[in-house]
Amino acid sequence: MGELAARLPSESTQQAVGYPALFLLVALGALVPVVPTGAIVSSAAVVAFHQTLPFALLVVFALAAGAALLGDVSLYWLGQRGVRSTNGSRLLAKLRARAAPDRLEHARARLRTHRVSVLVLSRLVPAGRIPVMLACLLDGMPLRRFLRGDIPACLAWAATYQLIGVLGGSLFARPWQGVLAAVTLTVLVAAAPAAWRRTRGHSSENGRSADR
Repeated sequence: MGELAARLPSESTQQAVGYPALFLLVALGALVPVVPTGAIVSSAAVVAFHQTLPFALLVVFALAAGAALLGDVSLYWLGQRGVRSTNGSRLLAKLRARAAPDRLEHARARLRTHRVSVLVLSRLVPAGRIPVMLACLLDGMPLRRFLRGDIPACLAWAATYQLIGVLGGSLFARPWQGVLAAVTLTVLVAAAPAAWRRTRGHSSENGRSADR
């Protein structure tokens, strides 16, 4: 294991490669909502936790939050162009396809009374960002107002997934073990809401069948 550690790039080299990759992947994941950005941030936090260079965790946090904000704002700006277009846009159609009608209506109703808090929670709840963003677009929220709500949302999101990474890094001596633990935990967090909805759906169907 000592020989393997000796072959690894230095911490400064890891950061020179890893920081731009982190920023690009998180920004891309905000634009294309299929990239597991939470797992990426948690993994980067694990590596930073085990490094000796100062402020590594702070840099990971700033890059993750900044990249998420850039991706969100870019996606929202493109969505605004689709809303204003008479023929619509492929992007807007894709966003609609990813948002269930009931979740979209629920997001629009909550958005009217709890604007900033809804944006923050949408970033923290898996698969919650797109319905809320689409609700903001359909309600005609200006980009500046969306930005005011999305800044704390991205900060809270980056802090949450970095905390998962720090937890994984603190539990294991080797970075790869912490990365594995952090990725597993983020996958479980992402899958929990869908599993809960399916469970509730089955319970509702069984209840209706019993009433008959």
